[in-house]
Amino acid sequence: MDAGGSAAEFKRTNRKPAYPIGAALREYLAREGREVALPVTYAQLRGFNAAMPLLNRDGKDSLWETVAYPQDEMERLSQGLLETYALLRGEGGMKVFSHVYVDRVDFCSFGNSQPFRVRIVNAYNENHDYFYVKVGDASRVCGLELEHLLSPNRMLYLTQGDTLVEEHVTGIPGDIFAEQWLEAGQHHPVRLAKELIKFEERCLVRLLGDMRAYNFVIAVTPDFDATAIRVRAMDFDQQSYDGRLRFYLPGSFKENGPYTQLCARLIIAASATQYRREEQSLIHRRLLAAPDRVRDLLAAMEANALSAPEKAKELADGLADYHRDPAFRQHSTMASLIGESLARLDRILRS
Repeated sequence: MDAGGSAAEFKRTNRKPAYPIGAALREYLAREGREVALPVTYAQLRGFNAAMPLLNRDGKDSLWETVAYPQDEMERLSQGLLETYALLRGEGGMKVFSHVYVDRVDFCSFGNSQPFRVRIVNAYNENHDYFYVKVGDASRVCGLELEHLLSPNRMLYLTQGDTLVEEHVTGIPGDIFAEQWLEAGQHHPVRLAKELIKFEERCLVRLLGDMRAYNFVIAVTPDFDATAIRVRAMDFDQQSYDGRLRFYLPGSFKENGPYTQLCARLIIAASATQYRREEQSLIHRRLLAAPDRVRDLLAAMEANALSAPEKAKELADGLADYHRDPAFRQHSTMASLIGESLARLDRILRS
């Protein structure tokens, strides 16, 4: 991660407006199997009549509330949520999901998406899973799809109208990891630093913004001789929205200071350049594996409002200066800037 960025630079905290999913993007989602008839909508879940704070393991406010509905409505919603989970995880095969139940529904008013989180429990072994129901705005959907196509992570999500259903992204939230795990010696710090640098490169290439520590997770997997680590985005609200270049560089946020310091301490410039090139190559290979789908997605994004024109112009200038590549100044939309970013990878990897 690159250090930099003052607190004042990111003081603009007004909630990002929701951008409706337009006809071209909706057509793309339907063609790729993302647009389906959902049994429960976001608007229906907003009809709760009671809520109580949900505390974390330490007894502190988790910023989530567990919500309740009238009894007859809860029975109907529970069945619909089970059917939604079956669609998400098993493409609608309710028969094999007959032994799971809805344990609770939580709501969070913090942030842009104001999501509902549904806890699903297996009645046989008490194993549990989560999924989320959110407002399906275009930014969030495009962010999920770009993550699916250009990152190492496959994303499960479904849409209908103004509703978006997402799988749970497993991992330790970045702010909690920094506080409780970073100095615990239970992971390989150089591997973590390497993954942070590669994560930042992915964010910059596909223009995923606002990756403060609480918007990504650290996934830790024991390996036969060490620990494998992956940094994963879990919030896609700020896909291709902000005009400030540094908004797409996670190391610029003060909330990510511990990670920036870790990278500065352990990774020399030559190694950082190597890791960025490795990630650029992986993104390029993913693009070559699905060129038509990426092209169609960018065309749908081009036809859909995602940000203000002045923000795209500001970002075009920032990218041109950062990469020392004037080609970015020719573009006036966020989608075309991503296209130019991907074209740049092709140029530098083939040179």
